[in-house]
Amino acid sequence: MNYHFSMSFESVWNVLRWVLAALAAGFIGQFGRSLALRIIERRRREAKERADAGSARYELEKERIKAFEKIEKKRAKAQVKLAKKSKEKGDGG
Repeated sequence: MNYHFSMSFESVWNVLRWVLAALAAGFIGQFGRSLALRIIERRRREAKERADAGSARYELEKERIKAFEKIEKKRAKAQVKLAKKSKEKGDGG
């Protein structure tokens, strides 16, 4: 049995081109996948940072409103106290 095949340079080059094309496609595919994963991770991180900043601003605004309400409550209490004192002075005097 003779398994010796006669191959021309053109047929070897044709096979080699297909092998190189498959390797290049695999390399590009892997590189593209890595790039896509990196972009997705960066966008998720940026979205999380924006959400964290937004919630921090919300908490800060909530604290500011709470402090303002406390000040207004004290101011109203002081006005009631002053009104009470002036009424007492007016009745007693």
